[in-house]
Amino acid sequence: MSGTVNTAVILAAGMGSRLASEMDDRPKGLMVLGERPIIEESIRKLAAAGVERVVLVTGHMREAYEEFAQDFPGLVVTAHNPRYRDSGSMYSLYCARGLLEGDFLLLESDLIYEERALREALSCRSDSCVLLSDWTRSGDEVFVSVREGLLLAMSKDPSSLPEPPLGELVGITKVSAELFGHMTRFAEHAFRQDLMVDYETDCLVGVAGTHAIACPVAEGLLWAEIDDPAHLARARTSVYPAIRARDVASAV
Repeated sequence: MSGTVNTAVILAAGMGSRLASEMDDRPKGLMVLGERPIIEESIRKLAAAGVERVVLVTGHMREAYEEFAQDFPGLVVTAHNPRYRDSGSMYSLYCARGLLEGDFLLLESDLIYEERALREALSCRSDSCVLLSDWTRSGDEVFVSVREGLLLAMSKDPSSLPEPPLGELVGITKVSAELFGHMTRFAEHAFRQDLMVDYETDCLVGVAGTHAIACPVAEGLLWAEIDDPAHLARARTSVYPAIRARDVASAV
């Protein structure tokens, strides 16, 4: 049985180059679809789910996030990836290691999701899990293959997977302290060659053979990752309004 998770890490170091024409002078986590920046909506959902501390990993336009964090004293702290231009998501997570003790939730800054996503991840009986959804057909999906309910492989090309994909990677992961130790050691070895290492397709898959990582599927989950103008248009016109409506309905 998993224990209490009261820390979250949000990776926000990326440059968001595919959305440069849409973002003006803001990093993409500070884009606004409703009344607040999407990263603020994520943080508020995390706090409502019991998270007491959010570690925000900055890189590109760090000053904007550091100013934003000042509005959440005692809740949001920042860590910085000085190599954000030439490193991957695992190096950003590695830069936060000094602020992490115990288990944590790991998310991306450009993720929108209904509140149920956090409940699904936190209620998973395994101490480590990668949340999946059924098919979104959103484009740029990461498909996940499992064996006996545990992570086996991930790829954007489902035909390359050793087993048919069970679902799509959402971008919400529950990471135990033990799993993070495995990921850190794996990453330190990989960093000797290249800092461009992803926490999902490289590290999680790389350590799945030594640490059991569950893959629960949240059927019908509303969520979107916003990486490019097409993703943004889809989020604005359909996904985000549907998330708002469902969250309001679930709160009644």
